[in-house]
Amino acid sequence: MNTVTSTTTLSLNEGWFSRRSLADWLFAAFVLAGGLFALARYHGAMDVYEKAILVGTLPAMVWLGWFWRPLQRLGVVVAAASVLAIVSYQGDLARADAVFWLKYFLSSQSAILWMSVLFFMSTVFYWLGFFAKSQSDAMERIGSRLAWAAVTMALIGTMVRWYESHQIGPDIGHIPVSNLYEVFVLFCWMTTAFYLYYEERYGTRALGAFVMLVVSAAVGFLLWYTLVRGAHEIQPLVPALQSWWMKLHVPANFIGYGTFSLAAMVAFAYLIKQQAAETRWWRLTPIWLLGAALCFVPIAFRQRGVAEAGGSYWVGYALISALIAAGILLGRRRIAARLPAFEVLDDVMYKAIAVGFAFFTIATVLGALWAADAWGGYWSWDPKETWALIVWLNYAAWLHMRLVKGLRGMVASWWALAGLAVTTFAFLGVNMFLSGLHSYGTL
Repeated sequence: MNTVTSTTTLSLNEGWFSRRSLADWLFAAFVLAGGLFALARYHGAMDVYEKAILVGTLPAMVWLGWFWRPLQRLGVVVAAASVLAIVSYQGDLARADAVFWLKYFLSSQSAILWMSVLFFMSTVFYWLGFFAKSQSDAMERIGSRLAWAAVTMALIGTMVRWYESHQIGPDIGHIPVSNLYEVFVLFCWMTTAFYLYYEERYGTRALGAFVMLVVSAAVGFLLWYTLVRGAHEIQPLVPALQSWWMKLHVPANFIGYGTFSLAAMVAFAYLIKQQAAETRWWRLTPIWLLGAALCFVPIAFRQRGVAEAGGSYWVGYALISALIAAGILLGRRRIAARLPAFEVLDDVMYKAIAVGFAFFTIATVLGALWAADAWGGYWSWDPKETWALIVWLNYAAWLHMRLVKGLRGMVASWWALAGLAVTTFAFLGVNMFLSGLHSYGTL
């Protein structure tokens, strides 16, 4: 009894640092060494704010790696591949077509195309997990690993693109979060990374099929934007974006967008599980709404005249969307059987919205400070700002009802799903249909 008591007391009093493994400390040393090397080598190209951001990022990366250990492997692989790409370039971007691994794997465009393919493949394997009779777990495991590979390639592409922008010219280099092409890459890997954390935390891969739908939809837009608009070309920043505020505001914003999207797809899974036994097809509203929403995207693009060089692409997009909705409709009982319990779905939805709301609040405050610095006022009721406020109020109300009134179940799920529509309009719809101070982000 005394031994048990002593052991329990020791465990409770054990310090957080004392629980770190050798791998944790090696990772911390790796991050600090890399950061200090970057500071020593490139300090001449940074202002005091950028140096402060770099220094502040180092302990944050160490803490994230300690908090969730898979990020340690991810960080090391991304850093090694990025350094290999930088060394291979030797300061000459023309080598992207001459060096094998740059041409096919490690140049920013090659890496992002691999990201796109891997996300599509991950989505397919996650869905196969629902319908494979004897290999469901194996299919979902492959889907999870492909998602990790896609996140890895997305980060490599982002890091290498950052380097490539500086090689084009001294005034062109910038962190790649400045236009729709770059932020869609950010959205894809960040949403997936958050999902993969919840996948490990709750020990279920069944939600991957739903979350990867929204990621694959984003990849579909990204590919169109690349093929039709040539958006992958690195362009100089417009004056309004030439600010260190962008390095803080945009990533914080997209943590919010990504986790809100994740919560919405979990909410969709909740509603599918709840209505799986429904035999009256007109009562299966979540599935019909998904199909309508997916098919609305190409219609909206064509109406806005942005599909003049890609009309057939959006026709194909609509057909695939209809097939997905039909597949979910026909296989809803098998899908529902593999989904985790309602309590797990509800908890993931809540935690994703809570994280997203916290970061979206930070992003909104940073955006106001940036606006004051760039335009002389904290708030101007620009359409982008107005819709950001609508998004914030929507999720503030959701969390208030959850914490104060115990909001759960079907109402919470429908609300989270509706929140995705609001968030999507704030993210993309404003750029398509409205104009204002943020018009540099138009399609």
